[in-house]
Amino acid sequence: MCQFHQVAIIRRYLTRNPRLPAAIELTRVVSLMKQTDKESFEGALNEWHNKWESFLNERKKNEETGKSFYAHKRLRSAYRSLKTNLKWLFTWYDYIELNIPNTTNAIDGHFADLKNKLRNHNGLSIERKKKFIDGFLKA
Repeated sequence: MCQFHQVAIIRRYLTRNPRLPAAIELTRVVSLMKQTDKESFEGALNEWHNKWESFLNERKKNEETGKSFYAHKRLRSAYRSLKTNLKWLFTWYDYIELNIPNTTNAIDGHFADLKNKLRNHNGLSIERKKKFIDGFLKA
């Protein structure tokens, strides 16, 4: 998982200008991701979770159905996304000797070019598309 795309996921959940204090703090923690190492980021994320855990677990009740639901679903989803992808966000840090970039920006442009070329050849069968992609990647 690319750090850039993880930040974009969090931004979709929390917006650019979150109003809740917990969301504001989480966006600050996420902004540290590109400037810090794995252990520091993980520590900051765990510290944030410990501080806001009861807030994240708040539930509301639907008066019509009687069912309860989490009050801060988008904030919970943002945190869960970070927690789930944490093991991949710092692959570049775990294998620093391989000089892996922390974002996939360089390869994203390559894939955009591939998609445009495939779009121009819309009628190809699956087998021919595979050959086309194989040839494109080898070139």
